[in-house]
Amino acid sequence: MYRIIFVAIVVLSAAWFTVTKPVNLGLDLKGGVYVLLEAKPEKGQKLDNEAMGRLIEVLNRRVNGLGVSESSVQKVGDKRVMVELPGITDTEKAIDMIGKTALMEFKIKNTDGTLGKTLLTGGALKSAAVSYDNMGRPQISFEMTLDGAAKFAEITRDNIGKQLAITMDGIIQTAPRINSEIAGGQGVITGNYTAEEAKNTASLLNAGALPVKAEILETRSVGATLGDESIAQSETAGMIAIGLIAIFMVVFYRLPGLVADLALICFGLITFATLNFFDATLTLPGIAGIILSVGMAVDANVIIFERIKEELRFGNTVMASIEAGFQKAFSTIMDSNITTLIITTILFTLGTGPVKGFAVTLTIGVLASMFTAITITKVLLRGFTMLFKIDKPILFGVRGKE
Repeated sequence: MYRIIFVAIVVLSAAWFTVTKPVNLGLDLKGGVYVLLEAKPEKGQKLDNEAMGRLIEVLNRRVNGLGVSESSVQKVGDKRVMVELPGITDTEKAIDMIGKTALMEFKIKNTDGTLGKTLLTGGALKSAAVSYDNMGRPQISFEMTLDGAAKFAEITRDNIGKQLAITMDGIIQTAPRINSEIAGGQGVITGNYTAEEAKNTASLLNAGALPVKAEILETRSVGATLGDESIAQSETAGMIAIGLIAIFMVVFYRLPGLVADLALICFGLITFATLNFFDATLTLPGIAGIILSVGMAVDANVIIFERIKEELRFGNTVMASIEAGFQKAFSTIMDSNITTLIITTILFTLGTGPVKGFAVTLTIGVLASMFTAITITKVLLRGFTMLFKIDKPILFGVRGKE
C-alpha cells in the first residue's frame, strides 16, 4: 500500500509542477539573439581559464541587466564565448550591451602623442555614475577599489608632470596632467558624452569592465515564427511516436502493454516536472533527447514483459511471474541505462550548447524511465492484477504453456 501512496504522490506532484510552471524554451524554439564573441588579449596580456571565467562572469551580469531570465553564456573552445538570449526583442541594444567592451585603461601619454603600457584597468573599478561638470556637461565619475586606489596613488606619485590618459575601448577620453599624487582612488572621465551615452557607459562599467577585449564574430537573430514551427513539428513527431508505441504495446502485451502506456504518461509528467524544477531550458536537441528516452522507457518495459511471459510459459502463476519478471530484468535494465548515463555525462562535460541540452534531457529521461519502469509499472501491474483477480496468461500475450 505504501508503494501505491508513494507513486500517487510522485505522479500528482509532477502533474502539478508541469501544469503550473511553463517550461523554459531555448533560442531555437522561442526566437531571440545569438552572439559569438572571441577574446582578443592585448600584447603581454595573459589569456587563461581564469581570464575567460571573469569574461563569462561579466557577460552574465550584462545579460542579466537585459532582463533575460533564460539566457545562456557558455565558453566555446579556448577563447570564444557563445551568448544566447531567447525571447529578446531589441536586438541592436542586446548586441551593443554584450559586445561593447567598455574597457577602461589608464596609460601615460608620451610627448609624441603615443600611449605607454596599461598601468591600470577597469577591473580595479568599484563603481561608476553619471555626474555633470561646471558647464552642465555629462561626465562619468568613478571610484576605485581599495587595491585599485593604492595602485592609482602609486601611478600618480611616480608620474608627476606627465599626462595620464584615461581610455575607453582604446579611445582617449581625457588626458589630464598629473600635478601631485591623487589619493582616495576617485576621478572623472570627461568627453563628448550625451546624457544617454554617459548613462550606458556607467552601466557597462558597473556591470563589469571586460578583463580582456572581446570581438563579435557572429550575430544571428532567430525569429519566433521558426521557433513555433519547430515546436509544432516536434509535437507532431512526439504524438506520432507515442501513438505508435502505445498501439504496439497493447497489441503485443495486452494488459501489461496498457499499463506501460499509463506509465508512459507518468514518465512524461515526471520528465517535464524535473526540467521545471531545475529551471532547465528546453531546446530542439533537448526535445530529441526526450523522444529518444521515450523509446528507452518502453524498451525497459519490453524487457520486463518478456521475462514475465517466459515465467508464464513455464507454468507459474500470474503474480509469481510478475515478481520474477521484474527481478530478472532489473540487472539488464540497470546495465543498459548506466552505459547511457556514462555517455550523457561525457556529452555534457565535453559538449557545448545544443549538445549539452541533448545530454541534460536524455539524462533526465533515462532516470525517469528507470523509475517508471521499475516502480510505477510494477505498482500498476500488480494493482490491476489483484484488483480484477486476473489469472489468465492470454491477457499477458501468452496463449498457453509451451
